[in-house]
Amino acid sequence: MDAAKLEESQILPVLERFYEKVRRDPMLGPVFTVVADWPEHLRRLTEFWSSLMLTTGKYKGNPVAIHLIHADKIEPAMFERWLAIWRETTDEMLPLAVAQEMQIKARRIASRLNLALTGEMLELQAEKPAPPRPRPYKTTKIFDETTVPTALLESHRVKSGAWALIRVLTGSMRLVTGQTVSPLNPDHIGRVLPEVEHHLELYGPVRFQIEFFDRDPLHIDSIERKEHA
Repeated sequence: MDAAKLEESQILPVLERFYEKVRRDPMLGPVFTVVADWPEHLRRLTEFWSSLMLTTGKYKGNPVAIHLIHADKIEPAMFERWLAIWRETTDEMLPLAVAQEMQIKARRIASRLNLALTGEMLELQAEKPAPPRPRPYKTTKIFDETTVPTALLESHRVKSGAWALIRVLTGSMRLVTGQTVSPLNPDHIGRVLPEVEHHLELYGPVRFQIEFFDRDPLHIDSIERKEHA
């Protein structure tokens, strides 16, 4: 399986975290008070992104028509804020290549919606350059509770000069580092430092993969707050 491909099970957790932030945002929050049924809204958005990213054909709606109903409440600056929160959230929760692909598609969506609502192309303000996000030099295949290598369940170390991030796609597990036990799930990524003894504990169905870096991947503050050492 392509390690850089979005998993369908990743979509809903990303949307849930994204809209938690949106609903708290001073600019965007008031617009989304029109949503009466959030579980249904998230279900339809999950279908939308599934269709967009995985070509599943699950979404049958018309996003332009839905937004036109609320056109009087929407301003171009809101799209910029929406994209900023989307970038932050996808960076936090997804591998680099997947996050970047979803960010590109989100920018296209924002531009098309703004054109439909205002008749003008969306001129996004130039974003401040972000520090380059480290790229993993190796990404494992996706493991589950039946295919996990035995070595990962026993005490071992990442080599000198290497860091690892453990991304859980579905289910949950634990990362044990010394006396510290960190729960891992799709919302909480595991971080392993060079030459530090650790092992994984699995206690149910789970799917995960590991990314290896030649430098600390947590130089981005928004990601670092979500990681568990």
